Amino acid sequence: MENVIEIKELTKKYKELKAIDNLSFEVKEGEILGLLGPNGSGKSTTINCILSLLNYNKGTIKIFGKEMKPDSYEIKSKIGVVFQDVAVFEELTVYENIDYFCGLYIKDKKTRKKYVEDAINLVGIEEFKKFHPKQLSGGLLRRLNIACGIAHKPKLIFLDEPTVAVDPQSRNNILDGIKKLRNDGATIVYTTHYMEEVEILCDRIIILDKGKILAEGTSDKLKELAKIEEKVTIEVNNLEEKYIKEIKQKQNVENVKYDSNTLIIAYKEGKNNLVELMEYLKNENINFNKIYSERPTLNDVFLELTGKELRD
Repeated sequence: MENVIEIKELTKKYKELKAIDNLSFEVKEGEILGLLGPNGSGKSTTINCILSLLNYNKGTIKIFGKEMKPDSYEIKSKIGVVFQDVAVFEELTVYENIDYFCGLYIKDKKTRKKYVEDAINLVGIEEFKKFHPKQLSGGLLRRLNIACGIAHKPKLIFLDEPTVAVDPQSRNNILDGIKKLRNDGATIVYTTHYMEEVEILCDRIIILDKGKILAEGTSDKLKELAKIEEKVTIEVNNLEEKYIKEIKQKQNVENVKYDSNTLIIAYKEGKNNLVELMEYLKNENINFNKIYSERPTLNDVFLELTGKELRD
């Protein structure tokens, strides 16, 4: 696959602070790249530099094989951007909003009409074409925002937190729409705070912090970086501190957390950890409600690499 985006040695400084520190990566044609990082990691700065919305101190940015500049209008016409903050016109209807943004790139009225209808169908707002934004729920408003950003059928799409604070139905609809965009040939750069979305959507993931890449690869590849091999979660009421200390001292235990009657034990290695733990609970007459084991999650890896939760 060809590179749609090529970034080499990108550096952006704010006085003495390096928001982006010698960053290099590519985005392949037809893939969904998840760009993850805690707040202040450099995600937004990186995207704004790629879009030539920010000047940078050093490095090169190419899109579709050409150097990206503020006046690269031909390149920009092939890009769709959906920022986290909803940006639509309150005085226009749903249809009129999408038609306006599509019209910035598509002048032929017949073609534009088809593109607008395609965008409306993609995000599932057919019943709301004559509504104004103030009449829409938060989820529908975000769907409208996406439709406005992708109506001109861009080849490269930036989606920044497109499902934040939406209802489950809208979230599922948005995720299905993003898959359709990729299936139709779009290349997508995706940022989110929801790890389950990353696992569902993204072909490849880059974890940023302090303007540097800490890790990149598929979800499965990144999970291999985790120090832990197994995580056991138990619902147990009023567990005494002495038992928590004893569990911490057991072989292969990396760390133990107990909060809100939930005990989480991370194991470095071992195949019989769950069996041994259940025997221990039985011998100590400790009653529990639920117990289950799982492999390390993408969130575990993120926490290990950055020392922060994704929302920090």
